[in-house]
Amino acid sequence: MAKRKSTKETKNEAKNEAPKENAVRVLHFADVHIGMENYGRTDAQTGLSSRVVDFLHRMDDMVEYARENDVDLVIFAGDAFKTRTPSPTFQREFAWRIRDLAELAPVVMLVGNHDLPPNAVKASSIEIYDTLNVPNVWVAQEYTTRKIDTKRGPVIVGTAPYPIRSRLLQHIKTGQRTIKEIDEVLENQLNEILEDLAAQADQLDPDNSIPRLLTGHFTVRGAILGSERSVMLGRDVQVSIGLLADPRWDYVAMGHIHKWQNLTEKREGAPPVIYSGSLERIDFGEEGDEKGFMWVELVRNNTTLDRVKRVKVDARPMMTLRIDCRQDKLPTQTVIREIKKHNLSEAIVRINVQLTPQTDALLNDMRVRDALREAGTFHVAGIRREVERAYRTRLDENPEQLTHEQLLEQYLRTRDHDAEYRDELIQEGTKIIRGEAE
Repeated sequence: MAKRKSTKETKNEAKNEAPKENAVRVLHFADVHIGMENYGRTDAQTGLSSRVVDFLHRMDDMVEYARENDVDLVIFAGDAFKTRTPSPTFQREFAWRIRDLAELAPVVMLVGNHDLPPNAVKASSIEIYDTLNVPNVWVAQEYTTRKIDTKRGPVIVGTAPYPIRSRLLQHIKTGQRTIKEIDEVLENQLNEILEDLAAQADQLDPDNSIPRLLTGHFTVRGAILGSERSVMLGRDVQVSIGLLADPRWDYVAMGHIHKWQNLTEKREGAPPVIYSGSLERIDFGEEGDEKGFMWVELVRNNTTLDRVKRVKVDARPMMTLRIDCRQDKLPTQTVIREIKKHNLSEAIVRINVQLTPQTDALLNDMRVRDALREAGTFHVAGIRREVERAYRTRLDENPEQLTHEQLLEQYLRTRDHDAEYRDELIQEGTKIIRGEAE
């Protein structure tokens, strides 16, 4: 595992090639989830969870990249916080970073499912930016399209916040429809909305000359899901990729799914439809996922993949060590040797050890934890003992009625032997029982 980079190193690597002529430089990110505290401890300098600090540092690195590359437009595709009711401290920390971005360029903040209020009469967790009329910030709570002026020219932005089932169904009689039928109704409603947004973009740009961007926060059918399932709030409405792969848009900036992916990479003539993914790993379900944000050179009818760059961030490493000690007479030493094979510095680590009842008794957790501490781990998520228990076949109700040969056969079938070896033992055992052994 590579050594974690300093912020200075990250900034130096962040410098991008000069954008092509007339391209509008767009920063697209999503799913920040400030407030995730799992695998953390209190940070002495800030008083926050060290994991919250990780998420904030990823935002800081992203802001520096935007500053050094002279960003024109910022698209935040939803989910600012872990919960819908974040603490004032989390709101403050997030607001500082949004302020930094707004000083660089217009910021579009899309409302995701984690940003929604607990009920319709309450404010969302990011609505305060609109209430205070924060300069250069637009909180997109409705399905609409707007023309935004940037340093390098106007951009048409369509917004599709997280679809709320009750609002989509408020004018529709569901009656005795099944859940599947209701889901189909919801999808049709969202399809009509997305079609209307593209039509609005045409109206704002009759000459077909202004770069266009759609941002959405929902699930696209066929997308690869990640750890967002573990923090998902409510039942999802899914949308067909065909509705988003619309050439009336030049780029579709998606949020909600934590795994980076381009859904139209193999669709000729379609705009890039991209989930930027989350900025930091949430749990071990994202252990192997690279994290980052998108940097887009937006051009009308020509936002090709070479104009779309995925910028990686130095997310906190997570690593699982799986070690088989079932046949090991010294399991503690085996686990420690395996730990020394890996660079676990500043990583969140968990260990899964396969054991038998005999080797389980020999494993010393304290020595293993000492070895992890010496390796410089950030946090030990756990040492899991997977103890193999012998399978016991249920004997007949009256085992005393079984012959010696039958009892031997049932016993051997509970042992971890291959079939050929077991049959050989049964054959030889039967000879002994019958007095036929040499």
